[in-house]
Amino acid sequence: MVKNILGYLEESTEKFGIKAACSDENSSYTYNELSDKAKRVGSALIEKTDPRNPVPIYMDKSCSTLAAFMGTAYAGCFYVMLDVTQPPARVNMILDTLEAKFIVVSETTATKAEKLGFKGEVLVLEELMKHEINEDVLSKIRKQTLDIDPLYSIFTSGSTGVPKGVIVSHRSVIDFIDYFTEIFNITDKDVIGNQAPFDFDVSVKDIYSSLKTGATLQIIPKKMFSFPINLLDYLEDRKVTTLVWAVSALCIVTTLNGFEYKVPSAINKVIFSGEVMPIKHLNSWRKQYPDAMFVNVYGPTEITCNCTYYIIDREFALDETIPMGQAFPNEKVFLLDEDNTPITPESVRKLGEICVSGTALSLGYFNNKEKTEQAFVQNPLNTKYIELIYRTGDLGAYNEKGEMYFSSRKDFQIKHMGHRIELGEIETAINAVEGVSRVCCTYDQGENKIVAFIEGATDKKVITHELSKKLPKFMVPNIFAQVHCMPITKNGKIDRKQLMEDHKKESEQG
Repeated sequence: MVKNILGYLEESTEKFGIKAACSDENSSYTYNELSDKAKRVGSALIEKTDPRNPVPIYMDKSCSTLAAFMGTAYAGCFYVMLDVTQPPARVNMILDTLEAKFIVVSETTATKAEKLGFKGEVLVLEELMKHEINEDVLSKIRKQTLDIDPLYSIFTSGSTGVPKGVIVSHRSVIDFIDYFTEIFNITDKDVIGNQAPFDFDVSVKDIYSSLKTGATLQIIPKKMFSFPINLLDYLEDRKVTTLVWAVSALCIVTTLNGFEYKVPSAINKVIFSGEVMPIKHLNSWRKQYPDAMFVNVYGPTEITCNCTYYIIDREFALDETIPMGQAFPNEKVFLLDEDNTPITPESVRKLGEICVSGTALSLGYFNNKEKTEQAFVQNPLNTKYIELIYRTGDLGAYNEKGEMYFSSRKDFQIKHMGHRIELGEIETAINAVEGVSRVCCTYDQGENKIVAFIEGATDKKVITHELSKKLPKFMVPNIFAQVHCMPITKNGKIDRKQLMEDHKKESEQG
């Protein structure tokens, strides 16, 4: 029985040692090479920190990054991937939350890391991979590890302006990946085309499905998603069989008519998540791959990737919503109304909050007890013993066929371009700009645009310039609308609904 994800790596190394474990645009590691480099990194990190501590990794995703992840696990620690394209201020907030003593960089990101002004030690991965392997120490650390030890932390947008670090254990990943690979028949014959950034939980499915089965992880350069011709050539040249992609990535190919140029021949599995899949785009993909498996998966980062899946087995009308499907084994997914009463399939279209329980629940938010206790709570349906559930903040309902489907966010947390975003974090950043009196951000789901309504006198260029210092590009509003005075509801809050209605009227008029 595997209790540590290193068991995946070691078993696949034993079976498929000379097979490619990971390839990127510039390099490739066999399972033997990945295992060797991981042990070297682990041996080096053990000298720098104690087990169960965070290891921040500030570098572009590559095969070397995977060696850094596995090396972190060998040291008994958990990795935190930092996006090098994000503003230094946001990266530093994460480092402060982690109370980081050091960061791991690559030779290519070392100069950029200097601009962070980080006061701790900076370790260069290429040097760590030259360290001598200390099997005795690695073995000692391994014997001390538990399956509930953290494996990674992924930071998501926080409503107070400070990102929250979801921390996930080995046990949760193993529980999920074992079922994920079995249900979708991922094997050593597969080549998994990685689209997701390594600081985004979709990549967890790519990485550990590969290590579990002996498949090859093919890292696709981010730049290719701006040029479908290059992307499709890459998928064909690398014989990619499996896509575990964000909906937005799949839509890029169809929106830009990529299939008129080429249809990669090896693809047989397309698994998507992150947003509601537009039926037009799904149909375009299914037309090109009539024999492939298409799967809609759902779930927030806090429950380890996904909690439900729906294998597409029929045609959908353009105005239909693809169901969430069934829960993964060992997970329970249910709806609660505002009175914590369970909603059953008989209550068609009645909205309730999507709640999840099971081994796949994460360990909460790192160094944030308050937020953890708000989101991970006792199941109100169980008064006999402790049973934690995660309240997703998503609203769902059952359709006429008894299938659960996602409806919308319960609060103002949104999904945009595949990323989960707290509108409050954007508002906090805009409010800090000189000249802004008040701000309210909303999301136009029809247009897939973030709209910032601003009260006060300031220039759009000034705001976007200031936001670029604090927020990643996908969080910068698409539209800035000036308002003379914020409309207020009867209970004293900004009337978001009225703002959007007024905005749409103005747009229609001119």
